[in-house]
Amino acid sequence: MKKQVRIAVVDDHKLFREGLKFLLEQQTDYYEIKEASNGKELLKLLSYWQADIILMDIEMPVMNGIEASLQVSQKYPDTKIIALSMHANENYYSEMINAGAKAFLLKNSRFEEVQQAIEAVNSNNSYFSTEILESIIKNLNHKEKHKSDLTHREIEILYNICKGLSNQEIASQLCISKRTVDKHRENILLKTESKNTASLVVYAIKHHIFQI
Repeated sequence: MKKQVRIAVVDDHKLFREGLKFLLEQQTDYYEIKEASNGKELLKLLSYWQADIILMDIEMPVMNGIEASLQVSQKYPDTKIIALSMHANENYYSEMINAGAKAFLLKNSRFEEVQQAIEAVNSNNSYFSTEILESIIKNLNHKEKHKSDLTHREIEILYNICKGLSNQEIASQLCISKRTVDKHRENILLKTESKNTASLVVYAIKHHIFQI
């Protein structure tokens, strides 16, 4: 029997919460959905009901999504957080990643993207809406100092992967063989425990390898 997924929708706009809850409930009987209007309400809810996934608005009164995510990550580390924002604002990404968010969606995203994000984080993957991912990789910059188990060459390759380059393009740019890039990419995925480009972006920002 398929395991029920418990989802909390956290947003200060009642119409948005109820609309998203309605759409999710139409998809499957395996979603149990509850609502909260801010981070403080969410923490109260989680004291007696454990969410698997939280759809978390960033800008809210009383307690915003960044502070709420920090507390959720500390108290309930197995809970997956999907950040919701009205704007593709780079300032939020690093804060929310450090607070524990695994996925990012614009609030005007198609409902299909919401479903994809839920499926991704429920399978321990990361997810970015296309517009947000493009915005992040466009604004990624090298940092001179960082803490990482990756070698200098692996960091070079990681940077180019996050920028959207193919293995062949990376090989040409770094004047090495595609086979060498393939091997480095395999090692990077293993070391970072990542499964896709979105997961690599999360790792890179969280470990201060790159900045946005």
